[in-house]
Amino acid sequence: MTATNPRNNLRGALWMVAAMAGFAIEDMFLKAVTRNIPVGQALLTFGLIGTLFFSVLARTKGEPILHPAMLSRALVLRSGFEVMGRLFYSLAIALTPLSTASAILQATPLVVVAGAALLFGETVGWRRWTAILVGFAGVLIILRPGLDGFTPVSLITVLGLVGFAGRDLATRAAPLTLSNRQLGIIGMAMLALAGAAILGYTGGAKIPDGPTLALLAGMTSFGIFGYNALTIAMRTGEVAAVTPFRYTRLVFAMLLGILVFNENPDALTLIGSALVVGSGLYTLARSRARRQTT
Repeated sequence: MTATNPRNNLRGALWMVAAMAGFAIEDMFLKAVTRNIPVGQALLTFGLIGTLFFSVLARTKGEPILHPAMLSRALVLRSGFEVMGRLFYSLAIALTPLSTASAILQATPLVVVAGAALLFGETVGWRRWTAILVGFAGVLIILRPGLDGFTPVSLITVLGLVGFAGRDLATRAAPLTLSNRQLGIIGMAMLALAGAAILGYTGGAKIPDGPTLALLAGMTSFGIFGYNALTIAMRTGEVAAVTPFRYTRLVFAMLLGILVFNENPDALTLIGSALVVGSGLYTLARSRARRQTT
């Protein structure tokens, strides 16, 4: 399904921005909570609560928790890519510098847009490709990964990138008979599976205290919101118009750093952020102009 209504692109872009804001806040809580419990335990808890939440939500809408379409090829692939992305990106964060892993992951929009052009036949002109590359350049300016920080182990992050890109493309191809709530059930279950795998490898599970439970609640709430918003975004507008707004996650992270952690971004960080936001706005404006002339 390829959207042709410019309003769909606008709605999809807004949902993507909302998703990235949710994920940035989730990361803030995750950073705090993993000071007290292992990351695998945090992801497992998040996945289990998220699965329960979407299951209850589906039932209140009269939808089955388990649907035959969940065994479709697209959904099986989506589940596999979900686990792959979570596993390898978490491993990359543990084994490589965070700036290097984050920089590599920001190539996800390029992979997703390329996949949309190849798999769904979406038209991606040179202007939108240029805008996407400009956004990626802005990300690199913000992160400034050094060559000395890149090691062969960093290739693990590439596997995480492939996992997340595959998940997004499979979400686009998911049967329309499945609601966003049912997709949430599958995604959260796969997150719990990935968390269990990480925890099984690292060990060290702990009984969380009151403050840790509060942090888990915050992480889970914003994570569920972000996941649901991302699913809506990927099923609404054109992939090439919506995906570049993924870059806004870094902008939200920077703002949270200023407000919560008293960080002071330098001039290059501000320039990079301007490129990120500008590329996304241009891509959306370009898609609207193209539709008006056809």
